This record gives sequence, C-alpha cells and structure tokens, in this order.
Amino acid sequence: MNHWIVAPIVLPAILAPFIIMVLRYHLDLQRIFSVAGVVGLLGIALTITAQAAGGDILVYELGNWPAPFGIVLVLDRLSAMMVLLTALLALPIVLYAIASGWDDRGKHFHALFHFQLMGVCGAFLTGDAFNLFVFFEVLLIASYGLMTHGGGATRLKAGVQYVAYNLLGSTLFLFALGTLYAVTGTLNMADMAVRVAELPAEDTALLRVGAVLLLLVFCIKAAVLPLHFWLPASYANAPLPVAALFAIMTKVGAYSILRMYTLSFGPEVEATQGLVGSWLQPAALVTLAIGTIGILGAQHIARMVAFCAIASMGTLLIAISLFTETATAAALYYIYHSTLATALLFLIADMVVERRGGSIAPTAPMPQGGLISALFFVGAIALAGMPPLSGFIGKLLVLDAARDAPDANAIWAVVLIGSFVTIVGLARAGTLIFWKSHDIQHNPATDLEKEEEALANPAPEPHPGLAFTSVFAAVLGLVLLTLFAGPALKYANNTAEQLFTPENYIAAVLGENG
Repeated sequence: MNHWIVAPIVLPAILAPFIIMVLRYHLDLQRIFSVAGVVGLLGIALTITAQAAGGDILVYELGNWPAPFGIVLVLDRLSAMMVLLTALLALPIVLYAIASGWDDRGKHFHALFHFQLMGVCGAFLTGDAFNLFVFFEVLLIASYGLMTHGGGATRLKAGVQYVAYNLLGSTLFLFALGTLYAVTGTLNMADMAVRVAELPAEDTALLRVGAVLLLLVFCIKAAVLPLHFWLPASYANAPLPVAALFAIMTKVGAYSILRMYTLSFGPEVEATQGLVGSWLQPAALVTLAIGTIGILGAQHIARMVAFCAIASMGTLLIAISLFTETATAAALYYIYHSTLATALLFLIADMVVERRGGSIAPTAPMPQGGLISALFFVGAIALAGMPPLSGFIGKLLVLDAARDAPDANAIWAVVLIGSFVTIVGLARAGTLIFWKSHDIQHNPATDLEKEEEALANPAPEPHPGLAFTSVFAAVLGLVLLTLFAGPALKYANNTAEQLFTPENYIAAVLGENG
C-alpha cells in the first residue's frame, strides 16, 4: 500500500502530543517543531497531489482490512487538492502566529493547531462516512481550544456559542448516519453508493430523510443561511490568526457536500435526484445576499471579514448546487481563491486591531499604515472579485457555468449585485480606517512624540518582518493562482470529471468486493 496517503494524518497526530508532553515548557522548540511539521505536511501534500494528478484513485486499507469491512482512506484528485490547500494555508498562518506572539498568549497553541490539521486532512481523505464524523469531531475539539486561546469573557462567550451550535450539528450527524446505516447496512461511501442504487424506488423514504439530515449537517459546517448564526461572532471574537485557519473549516462542509452528493447520492440516483440542488441553491443565494449586507453594515473589521467568509461561501455553494461538471470545476477553482483571500483579510484585520483597535471609524494613523492599507486593498480586490486577481476569474467561471441553469437570471443578479455591495462595503471600511484617519485634527507636539514612539517601537509584533512576510505569502498565493489559472482550471476540470464518474471511485475502493 501507498503509505503517503496516511501521512497527512499521522504526522500531525504524532507531532501534537509530542509538543504537549515533551515541549510544553519550551516555546522556542514548540515553534521550531511546529513550523517543521507544517513544512513536512506541505511536502507530503505536494507528493500525493502529484500522485493523484494522473487520475489514479489510490486506497489505503487500515489494518489491511479491505472495504467495506475495514476503514479505508482514499486519495483522488479532490482529496489531494484539499490537503494541499490545507498545507498551503497552514504555513503562513503558523508563521504569523509566531511573529505576532499569538502563540504565547495561551496554552498549547501549536499542539491544538496540529490536531486541527489532523482533523481537516482526515476529513478530506477518509472513504467512510462514520470516520468523516470522527474527523469532524477531532477538528472541532481542537477548534474549541483555539477559539478561546488567550482568554477573555467575550471570547469565552463566543466559544460557548460555537460549541453549542456545533454539538447540535454533531448530534444531527449521528442521527443521519444511524438512519443511513439502517437503510443501507453500510457507512463506507463507495459501498453505500452501490446499495443506494439498488434500492427499490418505493423503499427510499427513509433514505431521503437520512440524505436531508446529512445535508443539514454539512450546511451547518459550511455556514449556509439560516444555519450560519454561529460564524460571525465565533470568527470575529476568535484570535484572528485562528480565524484565518478556520477559513478551511467551512470548506470541509462544501467538500462533504461534493463528495457525498456526487458519490453516494449522485445526480443519477433516482431516489435522491434533485434533492440537494432544489434546497441548496436558494439557500446559497440568500447566504450570499446576507453576507454582503453584513459586510456593508459591520462596525468592526473582524466581523466584516467574517461576513466576507459567509458571502464567499454563498458564491461557492451556488456553483456546487448546479451539480454539473463545468460548475463543479468553477467551484473547485473558487475554493482555492476564497480560502486564501479570506485568510489574508483575517491576518490583515489582526494587524489593524493590534495597532489601532478594530472599530471601523477614523482614529489616529497607525504604524505601518501605508503598507497595511496596500495589503488591505489587495485583499479587498480579491474578495470582491475585481480584476486582475483570481477572484475575478473565479466569479466569471461561476457565472459562465450558470448560463444554462433554470434560475440563471437570479444567480447572475445576486452574484453581480453582491459583488458591487461587497466593493462598497470594503471601500467604506478602508476609507474610514486608513484614509479618514489622516483628516483628524492633531496636536503637533503630541504628534511628534507619537512619531518618535512609533519609530522606536515600529510594530506591536515581536517579529514584524516575519508577520509581514507571512501576509505577503498569502498575497503571493493569490497572484500565483491568477498567473497559473490555466493549469489550475485544467486540474479542476479533471477533478470534476473524476467526481462525476463515481464508478471509478467505487471500483478502486471495493475492488473484487464491489
């Protein structure tokens, strides 16, 4: 068997307890091992992506038990690209957390960070629905600790809300899995696809209930309206480098929808045909609309970026809800863009909050205000979908994929108007934070003192150079995604084609047992 497949799970699973048990009193060593672990994960992700790029679907049988009797991990183009995205996102975030000193404001940051990576990578690689639940819980348990990192009553309150809402989602997940197991007798995704296709049409009522419950769970994780209430407060009140990492968590929900509803409950399955698109598309349109309104009305920069995350999920799920190869390819390209752009804005928001507070209102100019304003401008262009960055390409792909959809006019109207409102909201925030601050009347004497103090203490971060380098790395990711849009889209098209030929996945997983 190819042991590279299990490596993205095993590496953080070993490193996290090692950090807790051996390095808990040595922050510098924690940082060294944490960064080395993320670099190692990136190397593994590049390796498995290269292995999956040829179109082969590779299976790792835990305990050497074949599916459907044993637990399997499955590497295809989709799971490989999502693991790679996780690693690419984790590297600048862990460097920024070290540079800003966030990792020293509470206990066990690096251990929780790697447990989070373990859960996310496991969710992308598992071929078993119950183990998808298990990895959901691993990443959620880690995120509970990261949410409250650094303490504070507001953060604790947001963390309790986050825990309560996600525990409800976990309960629904168990109900959904129990229902599906009662109907099909299996929780292996490939085996479930075979058995669902064999069910008589008159015996599918309970199957539809399970499929709907599962969709609700994934919509909670993806922050789809009206199940999005946990996200604005949770992301806005979390440490903002942690919120940047959480940009991948909503994508786990989107990934799960793509995986389950092209494989186990595919468009060709009569029992669940039209079940997802008819529910998901209206919800995605409203999610995009509410997200953009939230951007326009937000009074705190962190809350504004949280609504940006909601709006980007709305755009992504509009593409997914179409359930065509073209639309799925557009969604896969947009997943990369929206994850990197959202994380970038969260990191920029943290720089702003640390220097002048997060209120979207004029205050005195802050240290490095010009450089941070330029970074904010780049992030705003990316998230709003304006040229020349990858957001413009991503939204064009989504709109093009929706041309022949029954609700094409509604989709185009919501996406275009939403983009305009997003531009207005981000422009308003940038003007008040970076431009209007220079119009405040100042006392020349105190201004000179502040300038001297700013020169003596150029930034609140212990390592400002590394902090800016981390943010520029996220910008570089968006630039490269734009410059190499052709190869990226080709990979996305091949991935979408593989998703919509589930028989290859089933044959690879079940083999002779299929």
